[in-house]
Amino acid sequence: MTQGTQTVYYLCMATKTISVRIEAYERLARAKRGASESFSDVIMRAHWDREPVTAAALLGLVRERGALYRAVELRQVEEAKQGDRPPRDKWTEA
Repeated sequence: MTQGTQTVYYLCMATKTISVRIEAYERLARAKRGASESFSDVIMRAHWDREPVTAAALLGLVRERGALYRAVELRQVEEAKQGDRPPRDKWTEA
């Protein structure tokens, strides 16, 4: 579109409307790094596993290859679990 001697370009971005629970909306709002950051930007910052491991896949691997850990390694895992903490919040950390 041309106005006087200036050409004005309009950029249109495809959008999709979604429904989220109030708690999810509030979490997104808290995760914004400033007024200019969109919810899309917040979501794109999150790190998502591409292929989650299922129990069936793990069981198939154990059946195929045998036990994955020796007894001493299992004890080390149990000891490490004693100091286990909740996973990091992917919405509040970059």
